[in-house]
Amino acid sequence: MATFQRFKNRMQAGKLLSQALIRHAACDDALVLALPRGGVPVGFAIARALGLALDVLLVRKLGLPGYEEYAMGAVASGGIRVLNMAAIRAHRIGAAQVDAACEGELREIARRARQYRGARAEPDLAGRTVILADDGLATGATMCAAARAARLRGARRIVAAVPVGAPDSCAALAAQVDQLVCLSQPPDFGAVGRWYREFDQTGDEEVQDLLAIAWRDQARERNLHPPTQANGEHHETDVRTRSSPR
Repeated sequence: MATFQRFKNRMQAGKLLSQALIRHAACDDALVLALPRGGVPVGFAIARALGLALDVLLVRKLGLPGYEEYAMGAVASGGIRVLNMAAIRAHRIGAAQVDAACEGELREIARRARQYRGARAEPDLAGRTVILADDGLATGATMCAAARAARLRGARRIVAAVPVGAPDSCAALAAQVDQLVCLSQPPDFGAVGRWYREFDQTGDEEVQDLLAIAWRDQARERNLHPPTQANGEHHETDVRTRSSPR
């Protein structure tokens, strides 16, 4: 009987994931978009290891009324919806309930955007390779919403990267992205937290701290190595930064 890996914590899982993503190391057109909140430590470790820029893509699960831990879909910034119609029909969830759940989670996305980003602009995804990072794949609804949002924002190639996932959810997601990197797909998946030895909730403060570190290092790298035009003059357009691998 196969033994499936348990990860120490999200940071360690991200470091292990980076080894499977090594082809993207220091690639000018690639960046890591982490899914808050649990995906941020994972994405931070990937970005650090590969020398890539880190940012976030805000997505929220839509919990079934009365069974909030079970997803009936997800929403992403920009009003993107991904709905599990089979679950909605099976639990007789009306359109008004779905709309109310979407509106509530989109308000939370807006709050997090203000808290995490402040006045910082969202990254330009046009023509780029986007590595979407999360701490695990249960139903896959949030990652599907994130992939759709990234595609609508012009991403050329979408790579979904998770340490662990439910096999059926991984199979469904693989058809919607250009590449799925999942280190472990245990048949008895159960829940994401089961596959970590340390799985404390990631708070807003930790997300802000990790983003601040990543963005500080990216700014430092940009200042040390500003892009230049053919005539040697510095310019500020289409700057894509990356932090040095550690």
